[in-house]
Formats: sequence, C-alpha cells, structure tokens
Amino acid sequence: MSNLMINAPKGCSFPRVSEAHDADLHASNLTNWQQEYDQTSRGSFYGRIVELPFEGLQVFCEHTSQALQQKCVVWPDSVWLGIPLVDQEESRINGLTINSNNIMCRPGDCDFQLSTPQDYDLYGLVVDRSKLIKMAAIHGVDLNWKELTECGRLGVPDKTLDEVRFLLARLLSAESRTPPRLQQDIVMMALLEVLKVETPQPAKTQSYYHRKSVVDNARLFLDQHLDEPVTVTQLCEVTNVSRRTLQYSFESILGVSPIQYLRISRLNGVRRSLVQAKSGQAVSDIAALWGFWHLSQFAKDYKQLFGETPSKTLTGLSS
Repeated sequence: MSNLMINAPKGCSFPRVSEAHDADLHASNLTNWQQEYDQTSRGSFYGRIVELPFEGLQVFCEHTSQALQQKCVVWPDSVWLGIPLVDQEESRINGLTINSNNIMCRPGDCDFQLSTPQDYDLYGLVVDRSKLIKMAAIHGVDLNWKELTECGRLGVPDKTLDEVRFLLARLLSAESRTPPRLQQDIVMMALLEVLKVETPQPAKTQSYYHRKSVVDNARLFLDQHLDEPVTVTQLCEVTNVSRRTLQYSFESILGVSPIQYLRISRLNGVRRSLVQAKSGQAVSDIAALWGFWHLSQFAKDYKQLFGETPSKTLTGLSS
C-alpha cells in the first residue's frame, strides 16, 4: 500500500492519491469512512482513490479491480452521493440495482452494503448536512430529506449526470489549477443540480423487503457462528424459508449464492486476520478460527481468490 500526497502550489488544492493491493486496506484509505471490503472475484487486487477533502465536504473517485461486497458507514450528520462512471456494469446498494442513470444516496452514520463488479469506478460526494442546507437555502433549492435518507437509489437525467461527471473529472485531475474556494463552490453547485432533478427509485415490489430480510438474518447468523461449519439447511431453518427462496434471496440481493457468500466471506475474514496477525501466529491456527479445518483445500481456495498463498499474506503484503 502507498499513500501519495501531491505538493500543491500556493492557492491550489491538489488531490491526494492512495493505492492498495488489498481490498480491506484500500477501504481504510478513504478519509473518515468506516468500511469493510470482501473480495468476491478471483485474482490480485488493486485499488486507487483520488480524493479532495475540504471542510465539511469530500470529493473522490474510487477504482477497484475486483468484485466486492462492501459494508460502509459515512461520517455522522452528512449525506453521501455515489455516481458510477459511464459504461459501468450493474452494481447494487442494499440489494437495489444501480443502472446507468441511477445514483446512490445514503445519510451519514447509517450502515449500507454495496455489491460492485470487477473494474469498477465511482465518484463520491459527501457533504455535511448543515453545509448542504445552507447552500440549498442560498440558491432556493428545496431538499426532500425523506428521499435522500430513505430510498438509497435515485434517478437522474443522463444530461445532468454527464455534466457532473465532466466537472468531477476536471476537479480531480492533477492538471487542475482551480483555487480551493472555487473548487468547493463548483462541487456544491453540481450537487445541488443533481438534487434539483433527482427522483426516488425505491424497490418496486414488497418481495424485495422479504428477500433482504432473509439475507440480513442469514448474515447475522453467520457472523455469530464464524468458527462453525454452517450448512444451507441451517440457514433455511434460521430464516424460515425454503432452499429455493434462500438461494433466490442471496442471488437477487448480493449477486452470489448462499454457499458462495459463506465461503468468500470467511476467506476474506482469514485474510483480514492474516494481515493483522501478531508475530508467531500460524496460518493453520488463524484458518481454524474461521472454520477451515482441511488446510490443503483452504490453501487452494485462498490462492484462487486472492492470487497468493496464505503464508505470503502472513509475511506481509509489501514484502
């Protein structure tokens, strides 16, 4: 992992560039977020964040090379907008599909989950609630807080999104020479333009809420039984649904099957523990803590997912 701060000339605010070769280390590079990333596609990971932090305002572009399940929390009393770049594959926020003319929106201090594909790029805007209210009042924009805090998915016209993406790309470019105060004003005006034309895109069927509840209950059970060999039958009993309903719920909300989710989440848990391991801890002991008892199969699955052996992770990502 490396963090690079570009020296800005006086009167200019240049972006900070962070890079990482581990999904969870990459997640920790985003300022003032609480995040945990699980890698779900096979291969070595590369992540890059280009970020402009201001007082009460954050602008960034995030690139991730592998598909991920992300657990995210933004700082309190704020609002986050996530704007995928053009020509991205579908992603999901809390199980809701994000298409080309959708953006994501969540309030601060509120857990949410993202499912993102391989080679994914996203613009992010986070603003303090008080700062947004003040700017909206100055420019006569009515904010619908129910839509901004409850829905998670908003529809925005293509023309508006194209203009906002263009502005953010220019601001986050190393060639930008825009003074900081003007940078902030540009971002806030772009944000208000989006909020003037957004329309809520909630879940269209009641079955979504049932499927999400099934997945949430299953994940809670798995989190409480990390070192036990959990079966699909157990998950069906815990969630009180058939195997078919459990399968459909996971695939529609997270994009993976229950078995895939169980295996991948535990492999990511092992990797997290290996990265944070103290001197003297063995791979076999850490694997056992996550319910892996057949070490040869574990090592094979681990290398397939992350592109390196568990022992290499244990000795250090940068070595």
